[in-house]
Amino acid sequence: MRENASPATPVARQHRPNVLPLEGDIDLHVSPAVTESLNAMIKKKPARLVIDLSRATYIDSAGLAALILAMQEVEAYGGGFFLAGLQETLRSIFETSRLDGIFPIFQDVDAALAASESSAILARSCEAPVG
Repeated sequence: MRENASPATPVARQHRPNVLPLEGDIDLHVSPAVTESLNAMIKKKPARLVIDLSRATYIDSAGLAALILAMQEVEAYGGGFFLAGLQETLRSIFETSRLDGIFPIFQDVDAALAASESSAILARSCEAPVG
């Protein structure tokens, strides 16, 4: 953990059950708790899962690995995995590691939810029988 850093805290919000807000540093010390929270959410197989990083201050390779694994699990069952609210420090980390091209990243949670809902509607309309 970086000096004077605050550990990340996964906090489930009841009014948005498919959104996982993270705060502080997402590093080796807290990534197991983040993984545990993600796994609990993934177990329910939501159509979409949004990770709110607007209050996260840093992410290291262990945190990135937790997000990558979660995204792979969600996509394996056909769900959508979205990141939202990256501040400049996190955005720079994702750009440097070229993960900004892998993860769908949105300005905020509302934009991620709206985009994922639009994608779901589009997917359903493409599956509709032609008659």
